[in-house]
Amino acid sequence: MTTRVYTLPVEQTRWHVPNGAQTTFSWDYDEGRDKLLNLYEKGKARQWNTNERIDWSAAVDRDDPLQAPEVYVPLYGSDIWEKMGESDRATVRLHTTSWQFSQFLHGEQGALICAAKIVETVPDLDSKFYAATQVMDEARHVETYSRYLHEKLELAYPINTHLKALLNDVVSDSRWDFTYLGMQVIIEGLALAAFGLIRDVVGEPLARAVNAYVMEDESRHVAFGRLALRSLYPELTDRERSEREEFCVEACYLMRDRFLAEEVWANLGLPVEECLKHVRESEAMTQFRSLLFTRIAPTLKDIGLMGAPVQRAFADIGVLSYVDIDLDAVMADDAALAAEIDAARVRQVDETIAAAAAG
Repeated sequence: MTTRVYTLPVEQTRWHVPNGAQTTFSWDYDEGRDKLLNLYEKGKARQWNTNERIDWSAAVDRDDPLQAPEVYVPLYGSDIWEKMGESDRATVRLHTTSWQFSQFLHGEQGALICAAKIVETVPDLDSKFYAATQVMDEARHVETYSRYLHEKLELAYPINTHLKALLNDVVSDSRWDFTYLGMQVIIEGLALAAFGLIRDVVGEPLARAVNAYVMEDESRHVAFGRLALRSLYPELTDRERSEREEFCVEACYLMRDRFLAEEVWANLGLPVEECLKHVRESEAMTQFRSLLFTRIAPTLKDIGLMGAPVQRAFADIGVLSYVDIDLDAVMADDAALAAEIDAARVRQVDETIAAAAAG
């Protein structure tokens, strides 16, 4: 990302994280767990090229990049928003979209690094196989979001402090299961929900397609984390399980606060505290933040991290009811919607070719 589109000089955003992880080799080449190997097969078969699958020729209106209902603008309904003219509102729409997609981009780079770390540190070979396909997935996601920000929005934001804090914890911890837990369950789970909300409410085809295609990959990644941790965590001691639940509680609060977008309000010269107060209290934004936990809550229950601290945190955030969501059904819907969008794209290409031939 060049300084031409960045809200800070990129040199100021360099970030080095010490990593004390232990590299693990496995000489056991016998076939591993069937479900993980099935995911590995899917990971190989469903690779896609962002330059071919996505129509990058589509124009994006920078005054309203997502073409979404106004209620999804974080400042909608505030006194600040009501006093704005259309030009200022267009600026807010551009910057909030850029900020959101920038955080997606930074999260995907974090996932790229974590997936590579899983290949290095996880003890079993079947997990190394699948994680290797995820490395390629995450590289493609970084490429895709970077291109969208660079070419279509021409604006990008640095990593949010809350996301940075969580990534720092995940990347720096030497225990391989914390990489799974922080990235595959918490960060990827929240990203999946955020991608889904955008996919389902935006009217702009490019943003919708980008998020739908990325979600198809991310569903496999979350499933990978569930399978790996579901067999490990029942074997933990009470102290070890408590340690991981405390990590999840802290991570969930960090992710909830990640979507306050304080950097945007400061960058635009708006009254930051007034903006934050509205974003924290508005009904639409409260509901938006709670929906971000639709993947995380049932996954933590599934892997056995649903002790009293996690339940209290979910009750406080207002998402305790999500623990009973049928995660497999949600993931299947994600894949089906991505296939539907892709089929529509193929039909459109075929119709264009046929029209040109007939003309």
